[in-house]
Amino acid sequence: MSTLPWWRDAVIYQIYPRSFADADGDGIGDLPGITARLEHLRDLGVDALWLSPFYVSPQHDAGYDVADFRDVDPLFGTLADFDVLLDRAHRLGLRVIVDLVPNHSSNEHSWFQAALAAPPGSPERARYVFRDGRGDQGEQPPNNWVSNFGGPAWTRVTEPDGRPGQYYLHLFDSSQPDFDWTNDEVREEFESILRFWLDRGVDGFRVDVAHGLVKAQGLPDADLSIDPHVDTTTLLPMWDQPGVHDIYRRWRSIVDDYSEDLVDVWGDDADRVLCAEAWVQPSEALSRYVRPDELHQSFNFGYLMTPWIAGELRASIADSLAATETVGAPQTWVLSNHDVVRHASRFGYPQRPGLARMPGIGADDPQPDAELGLRRARAATALMLALPGSAYLYQGEELGLPEATRLPDDARQDPTWERSAHTDRGRDGCRVPLPWSADDPSFGFGPSALSWLPQPDELGSLAVDRQDGTEGSTLELYRRLLTLRRSRGLGRGELSWSDDQDGDAVAFHIRSGDLDTVVIANLGPSTLPLPEHLTPLVSSGPLDGQGLPPDTTVWLRHLHRP
Repeated sequence: MSTLPWWRDAVIYQIYPRSFADADGDGIGDLPGITARLEHLRDLGVDALWLSPFYVSPQHDAGYDVADFRDVDPLFGTLADFDVLLDRAHRLGLRVIVDLVPNHSSNEHSWFQAALAAPPGSPERARYVFRDGRGDQGEQPPNNWVSNFGGPAWTRVTEPDGRPGQYYLHLFDSSQPDFDWTNDEVREEFESILRFWLDRGVDGFRVDVAHGLVKAQGLPDADLSIDPHVDTTTLLPMWDQPGVHDIYRRWRSIVDDYSEDLVDVWGDDADRVLCAEAWVQPSEALSRYVRPDELHQSFNFGYLMTPWIAGELRASIADSLAATETVGAPQTWVLSNHDVVRHASRFGYPQRPGLARMPGIGADDPQPDAELGLRRARAATALMLALPGSAYLYQGEELGLPEATRLPDDARQDPTWERSAHTDRGRDGCRVPLPWSADDPSFGFGPSALSWLPQPDELGSLAVDRQDGTEGSTLELYRRLLTLRRSRGLGRGELSWSDDQDGDAVAFHIRSGDLDTVVIANLGPSTLPLPEHLTPLVSSGPLDGQGLPPDTTVWLRHLHRP
């Protein structure tokens, strides 16, 4: 198993740059701030970090509206700052994955500005999805597609001569026009962008909206009753179309060509990786993205959305492992990221069967049970980190950070809030800057009291300096879990279900070499007895003399075996 490449069982930590650490005191995180805090990730025990976008951008969607894919936005620093960060991370034994946003650009990108200035049918417009409108005067959009952020997915432009003109497609904000991936120039440009960052030494890419690049031929109307987070994704003409796989085969060949360029840093285990952000259903469809000649990883969002219900989790795990086994790929587990309600708050609500993506939470919404949510979140993380495959952590979850559910509405910056006519509060609640030191301004996020989103008062008690070395803290739990995960080879092990599965438990063995680890999560209301021939290695919460308390996960080993 030692010959397996690093990414098959890696634990990767997502950094949202504007909220991780601020070096210059302007209230917005930056690359020098990240560099100064990299030892936190080394001590946590992760293998790599993934940076959300730091490119030149007008920041209408927190950097996912990219105006220049080859430079750093001054908000975050410079290319030289990036090079320093990358070098420091490599010296600490941390690989660096950067975000790639190939579905769309900013409307301030030079290509889109050229498209606006050019006439219909021009080569400049052919790089994006421009279409004539429907109706006698073109007054209706080309089809009925809607934006992921609310409202129509089409915006009409004013032509250079002043007349109302064509529409352009934007599956997200109107400031994010979609590229047309049938265009050779677009394909060649992104291959060049890949090589630009690979030449600088990055270890891979997380691919934003990986399932959305190719649209169905003819752009037909969509069945708007279909939920792409739950239903078969290919039923919608803008998602999961077969043509995306040709793009990723080409990209895989490019990153494979660079596999030996970092041998001086990583030795023989220098693979560069590609990870898909693809909200694709069912699991079998998602597995096609990680076939041997395509991407290396794809986030398991079906697992992320699974409620804290034993039967549903068992089914999700079994289904997920079976799907990737057919293509020889590892599964990639995740519980939180910059687009979803933090799992310390999601699990603080009553759990209901079925997959569902929770919308943002406001002060006048029902509030989660914070104590219950954190207890379940710790148990869920202990369960996830025992599973074979790779895993992604979202910044701050190692501190047990909850969602900021009482942000003032006038402080919200997610475009979802405005585009939904104030019906969806969006994703700001999971993006609040991190607390590093309880007694400092902005809880140590930066040298000043400034913070681009307001930080709730309760963050102080969760700050890194309050948890570091504190027995039973969430930070120390994560460190212990990650240490044992590596030493016992859990990510490279083989899962087998326990024969005496309790209805309210998720219980399995992970066999890795000579090591056998037993994992039991109690999702029921009553304490479960633990087998007498097993001894605990780590638990997500205190154990009592009667056994395993509710909403607790334990890792165990046999008394007389390793």
